[in-house]
Amino acid sequence: MNSASPYSPWRLSIAPMMDWTDRHCRYFHRLLTKHTRLYTEMVTTGALLHGDVPRHLAFNDEEHPVALQLGGSEPCDLAHCARLAEDWGYDEVNLNCGCPSERVQRGAFGACLMAEPQTVADGVKAMRDAVAIPVTVKHRIGIDRTEDYEFARDFVGTVAEAGCEVFIVHARNAWLKGLSPKENREVPPLRYEMVHRLKRDFPTLTIVLNGGVATHSQIVEQLQHVDGVMLGREAYHNPWLMAEWDALYFGAEPAMLDRAQVEAAMVAYMERVGASGEPWSRVVRHMLGLRNGLPGARRWRQVWSDHRLKGESASAVAALAHAPAPFATQGI
Repeated sequence: MNSASPYSPWRLSIAPMMDWTDRHCRYFHRLLTKHTRLYTEMVTTGALLHGDVPRHLAFNDEEHPVALQLGGSEPCDLAHCARLAEDWGYDEVNLNCGCPSERVQRGAFGACLMAEPQTVADGVKAMRDAVAIPVTVKHRIGIDRTEDYEFARDFVGTVAEAGCEVFIVHARNAWLKGLSPKENREVPPLRYEMVHRLKRDFPTLTIVLNGGVATHSQIVEQLQHVDGVMLGREAYHNPWLMAEWDALYFGAEPAMLDRAQVEAAMVAYMERVGASGEPWSRVVRHMLGLRNGLPGARRWRQVWSDHRLKGESASAVAALAHAPAPFATQGI
């Protein structure tokens, strides 16, 4: 985004979502909005220290601005992985302090880190000392049944003293026992006022609200209280919502004019992916919400999802998806 823009770089963003916001998903989202900030799936420090770094960090140049979300708690490991993020060209490194899954808890990171704000502060300082790109934190408003505002305020205050200037706040508690990650996105009540209060108490920090926002009117409402809004599953399932964001929230031209152009660009991308040896079917799942609400959308999704067609080219399947029904797959 133009550095002269009057808008915060975090004004609109798409949440990091495990198994969803991979590089193919982000390429698709970038066709719909040029200015919205995109986040990777959470990548653990262990995966980068001991695993296939290119597999975890490779991304398309078109994805900028794009942030790497890290899961971890050891300052030296976080610093090393932040340097990798900067070396690979990411625009930001974000520390996950909000994931409530038991696997993440066993690794002593995610939401359970909210109980250890100094540990988070030490990690943030180590990363800030290691890189020039922004280091941000994504967290909840509390853990388990602790619902007092002071808990969230003290967490933010402690981490801010280490140099963190951007906090992405999921406006629900994380219940570490008894709820699945899915239930943790739905059962603990949303308390937006807690996030608004953080912005009032820390006016110089960038505070981004996450959780439950699904419509333009809700985005506009929240932007009256905070610096930015992060959407997750609503944007994923109804991606055309993003097509107006550049014009509505960044004062820019829409990224693309119609869904047909977006689909054509994705087909061309899938052809490139297929030519590189990766099945295009790994890409198309992210696009299946593109025609939601339009006549023929159900059949269009069925064609693109038909496992019998995975051996065909993406362009051939695209033609079938728009052919008059019914279509025959025999002998294709």
